[in-house]
Amino acid sequence: MFLVIRKVRRFLILSSSTKKILLEAFIFLGWARILKLLPFRKIFPTLGTKLEETPYYLNETHIETLKFISNAIHIMSHYTLWESHCLVKAIAGMKMLERRQIEGTLYLGVAKDETGKMIAHAWLRCGSYYVSGFEGMEKFTVVGKFAKRFNTKELVGGEHK
Repeated sequence: MFLVIRKVRRFLILSSSTKKILLEAFIFLGWARILKLLPFRKIFPTLGTKLEETPYYLNETHIETLKFISNAIHIMSHYTLWESHCLVKAIAGMKMLERRQIEGTLYLGVAKDETGKMIAHAWLRCGSYYVSGFEGMEKFTVVGKFAKRFNTKELVGGEHK
């Protein structure tokens, strides 16, 4: 009981912007978990353009926002009453990026574990910054990617023109 009170007190002393993004992350983690219950063919159209990626160019003005989103998703995934692993985090992060009109690519990968069993992983990238799922992604073969774009300007030499 004391632990819960201590956590509530810690939450209450946070800035209003931090409280808002943590609450947003919690809501989108729940939304993503519900989506995960649906057949994948129904949810993949909402993830972005299939088999495409957004550029690796990182808009420097987004770095703090990306860190804030990444941290909020990571923190709140520990407080959900449901499973909030890689795919749920990646979908929630994509939705949070979308609200801010920030492009991102969601990746789906597969690999075999040490016993030979097929395992899956998902991660989210914005520019050169990995918002979620970066831990262990190098072990997985990409089998799906979904680009969420907002700026239709042509990319020339790594910069928007």
